Formats: sequence, C-alpha cells, structure tokens
Amino acid sequence: MHAYRSHTCAALNTAHVGETIRLSGWVHRVRDHGGVLFIDLRDHYGITQIIADSDSPAFADIEKVRAEWVIQVEGRVKARDASLINPKLPTGEVEVYATGITVLGEAAELPMPVFGETEYPEETRLTYRFLDLRRDGMHRNMMLRSNVVRSLRNRMWDMGFNEFQTPIITASSPEGARDFLVPSRLHPGKFYALPQAPQQFKQLIMVAGFDRYFQIAPCFRDEDPRADRSPTDFYQLDIEMSFVEQEDVFAVVQPVIQGLFQEFAPEKPVDADWPRIAYRDSLLWYGSDKPDLRNPIKMQVVSDHFAGSGFAVFAKLLEQDGTQIRAIPAPKGGSRKFCDRMNAFAQQQGLPGMGYIFWREAEDKSGMEAAGPLAKNIGPERTEAIRQQLGLGLGDAAFFLGGKPDAFESVAGRARNVIGEELGLTEKDTFRFAWIVDFPMYEKTDEGKIDFSHNPFSMPQGGMDALMGDPLDVYAYQYDLACNGYELLSGGIRNHKPEIMFKAFELAGYPNSEVEKRFGGMVKAFKYGAPPHGGCAAGIDRIVMLLADTTNIREVIMFPMNQRAEDLLMNAPSDPTNDQLRELRLRVLPKDA
Repeated sequence: MHAYRSHTCAALNTAHVGETIRLSGWVHRVRDHGGVLFIDLRDHYGITQIIADSDSPAFADIEKVRAEWVIQVEGRVKARDASLINPKLPTGEVEVYATGITVLGEAAELPMPVFGETEYPEETRLTYRFLDLRRDGMHRNMMLRSNVVRSLRNRMWDMGFNEFQTPIITASSPEGARDFLVPSRLHPGKFYALPQAPQQFKQLIMVAGFDRYFQIAPCFRDEDPRADRSPTDFYQLDIEMSFVEQEDVFAVVQPVIQGLFQEFAPEKPVDADWPRIAYRDSLLWYGSDKPDLRNPIKMQVVSDHFAGSGFAVFAKLLEQDGTQIRAIPAPKGGSRKFCDRMNAFAQQQGLPGMGYIFWREAEDKSGMEAAGPLAKNIGPERTEAIRQQLGLGLGDAAFFLGGKPDAFESVAGRARNVIGEELGLTEKDTFRFAWIVDFPMYEKTDEGKIDFSHNPFSMPQGGMDALMGDPLDVYAYQYDLACNGYELLSGGIRNHKPEIMFKAFELAGYPNSEVEKRFGGMVKAFKYGAPPHGGCAAGIDRIVMLLADTTNIREVIMFPMNQRAEDLLMNAPSDPTNDQLRELRLRVLPKDA
C-alpha cells in the first residue's frame, strides 16, 4: 500500500465495502456524537466520512485532532445505513471505520474558517489566501479557471493556431496604461519594462511568417484597481493571424468563445447572434462601449421635442453647440415613486437630476395622460410625440438627460442599467455578446491635443487617404467584444505599412524619430515585407469571472493583489535594501520630496 494513500477522498463507493484502505487529507470538520466521532476528511478531489467509536484503536488519537490538521487514516470501508446516505457526496453511500491515524501536520488556531462559506473581510482572506483557497467555493473557482485555460488551448490548437511565448522583459511602449519599469544593473540609468501586452512581438511573429499565433499571455499594467480589473497583472488569450480582414477574426473568435461558454455554463443559453454595433451608436443607445444587451432598453435622441419648448433648462442647453437631449425609455416604470427614486439616483451620481414623464390613466377616465414636471412644461403635443417616438404606453415612463454627451453619457448608461434591473426588464441566466466596431482612431485630450483613443497600432479605415483630413473623423479597424456589460476582448486589424504608421503617429504628435526610437524593431521589420494581419486578446480573468457568476475578479485569481495593489500574503511591494539600490545605482526619494 502507498505510504500516504491507497485512494483519494472522492474515490470510494459501495464496490469498496470491506476493503482496508488508507486516506490522507485535511480535517474538514469534527463531530462528536456521544462516544462516536465523525471526521469529514477532505483532499483536492472530495470528502470521505471517517467514523470511530470507543472500540476503535484510533479513537483516542482522533479525539485530539482539530480542524485543518493534515492526517493519514487507515480503516475499513463500510456501507452507510440507508437513512444516513448523503446524496450530495460522491462518497455518500460509504464511510471508513478508522483503525489507525497518523498526524502529518498540525494546524494552529485558524484566523478564518475553512468549513462553510462564511463571509470574511477581504484583508483577512488575502493575508491567509492559502486558507481561503481551501474553501469549497474558491477551490471550484480555481479549478474552473484551470479547465477554462485548458479548453482555450485545445480550441486554438484545433483551429490551426500555434502557441509561442514572447518576452517578459522588454522595452517601454505607449499602449494606454502605465508601465512597470525594471531597472537594469548592467546598464545603469536605463530601464526595461514588463509588457502591457505582447502586441509588438505578436506582430513581429506575423512578419516572420508563422501565420497563426496564440498565447496564454501574462500582461502587466500599473493601473488603478476596479472590481473587474487587477491593478498589476492579468492573463489574456492573445491571438494574431496573417492575411485576414476584420470578419475573418470574428469568424475565428466566435466559435472559440461561444463554445467555451456553452461548455462551462451549459445551463445559461448563449445567443448565437452577435450583432455589430458601431462605437458611436453603442454610446448613444447604451451609454457605454460595453453594453449589457440582456437589458432591452435603448436610449434615443429627443432634442427636437425640447428645442424652443417651455422647459427652459433643456431649451437653453440646446442653444449651445454640441448639446443634445437623450431619453431613457422605462417600460412599466410609470409611477411617481419610481421616477423620484431615479431622479435621486442621478443626483447621487453628481448630476443636478433627471427629468421624467410618465403616462397614466386620466383622472376623468377619458384615456391616457402624461404626468410629471416636464409634461406640464412642454405641453401635450410634444409629450405625445415623445411617447410615440419611444414606443411607450400606459404605465410607462421616460427619463431625460441633457448637455454635452461626454458629460452625462456614463451616468445615462448606469441609469439604464438600474432601470432595467429594478423594472425586471434585464434577462437573467443568459449571455449576450456584441461586437463593438468602428472605434475612432483619435480623440482630443483635455489640453486640446490630438492623441490615440485606443490601440495606436490599428489600421485606419481608408488607409493613408483617411489621414489627410480631420483626425477626429478617422475610424480604426478596432473592435471589442462585450458581454453582459463587460469588455471581454479587444483587437484590431494592424497598420502594417511604415508610411501609414509614420503618418498616424505624426497626427498624434510623435515625430518620425520618436517612432523609430520607440518602435524601431517593428518599423524595421515592416520595411522587409509585412503581411496584412490582425488579431485580438481576450481577458481570461474576466471570462472566468462571468462563468463563475461573480462580479469581483479577485475571486477567480489564485493570488490577487488587494484594491491598493498590495500582496498581503507575500508583503509586496516591499522596501529594497541599500545594497540592492547601490547595485542598481538608484536612490529612493522621501515621499514629500
């Protein structure tokens, strides 16, 4: 018999009754039933019930064990009485009568329980992450993640892709986030960077002629934390293909992602219709470039109905350039109580409020009437025109926000989500995907300068000709995949022509010399025959988060940082020693310097 176990804690069943076996694992819990002791013994695979009475030679030793001790048990497999069978366990029809026990590792008093799913402060959970990971829910999440990665790899190989690894230490690159810099000992005063993504390397792989590449790639970005984003590092399914257009990328990605969700969440249907929504339309209709399409509400522009109206606030707004009024339809939201609650929501978000109209039965029972402060100000003809445009009726409502879209768009999107949830309009237990396309190539910064709005390596739609006009009118072959309100994937068709690349960067304020300095390897490669190519990257952490039905990405990462970008278990970041700083020729300035 093996030194530690003949079976795992999930392997025993009625076929083993009468056999002498050996198990090893953690004491999940101990129960004393007056002279009869029960231990739920747990390992990676499952749980087996151990029993010992006063006649057992192991009884005295079992009395001493406590939760989370690691023990080895020898015993005889017995069938449980029919009334004591536990159908929730694969081993629920049997138990092991203990004849011997060996303590392999004692556990100190636990700072948090492992048995059960009691909520504990995240600081405690991350400080003792090795205990947190023993809990059943966390163990399931980590195994889900492992199986998702395995499935992704198999699917990519099956589609003719090859996996290659790219460098972890590289040069700094302006890709939209802050780099983590690594000082060079051999080149004092110079720094490497941890890659924000394998972007340049995967494009070079295409130039090298490998055609279809993928990688489960670690990426490093010094970002502010959010519930759905790690502040330091994350993993993505990185993909690149040669001789492709945008639709070719979509045709490859959809069966991979759709199949993955069907495999790991079979109880939740995946709509096979993935619409293409222009970025500008997504912001207009949903107030977000990652819309939750489970919510059927679509916002609309209703400026014409308020121009020159009796509602002076909106009428005066519309006299300013670049302003508009948008409506959020709210089917079944036609009560003053609900409307007032949504108005308060807008105020909590930093806006003065949110106007509303709701339609109710007239007091004289003569039909339907519009109610609310806006209805009184703009009159029945305008309110009726709004109702007809929005397709609303008795018992419905509409909410209104005005100004420059950049100022209220995100709040409007959040309000749309709240309305959909509170009115029961948002679907449950399903996944709705959409491709967001036609991203603007450039945007104007707060300082009035032109800069890249997304990936600087995307091909402008229209090529060089498109770059000869107003940069703000240029669209890129850039796309995202949204699902249930999250961005799961981002990608683009790449700019593979040096002359177009130089012009694209010139418009963003980068002279040719700067492009050569920052991207010299890629520019050099493109001069020697670069194929048209494109690809994308899908966030594995966020995919697993959706499949695990959680909104906190730290629940699906084995050893995450906290919201202050600290590793409480390993005590990182930590202070360097003087010797380390001296060797790197660095000096740390005091905080107030």
